[in-house]
Amino acid sequence: MALYSEKVMDHFTNPRNVGKLDDADGIGEVGNAKCGDIMKIYIKVKDGIITDVKFNTFGCGSAIASSSMATEMIKGKPLSQALELTNKAVAEALDGLPAHKLHCSVLAEEAIRAAIKNYYDRNGIEYDHSQFPDASEEEEHAAEEQD
Repeated sequence: MALYSEKVMDHFTNPRNVGKLDDADGIGEVGNAKCGDIMKIYIKVKDGIITDVKFNTFGCGSAIASSSMATEMIKGKPLSQALELTNKAVAEALDGLPAHKLHCSVLAEEAIRAAIKNYYDRNGIEYDHSQFPDASEEEEHAAEEQD
């Protein structure tokens, strides 16, 4: 059996939605220091719907494939539905990832959540803070860096 599915290889060699949105409504950037993967997701939102999404990922093939698949899965969807996207759903849509590469799908989920949170924050939109469990840690870290 091959280490990577055909879908992983397809999204790695032909990634969808690669690039940057200069006029993005929300931007989420996450990274994993352990593996060196860095993922940045840009979203355009109109009437609560993600109308466009792009990504830039510095990392392995699984990270690029996870970014590509995740953007495909949220494009055209309401923000509420995009927030429900799990790393498990991304991995399943790719017909699986090797166990040691599952963190790549986690990064895709986290980057999407970060982009949506950034959109909410930029626009003063109230949201359920429990939907962004890592947000308080990120805000604390940012505050520490400013001191």
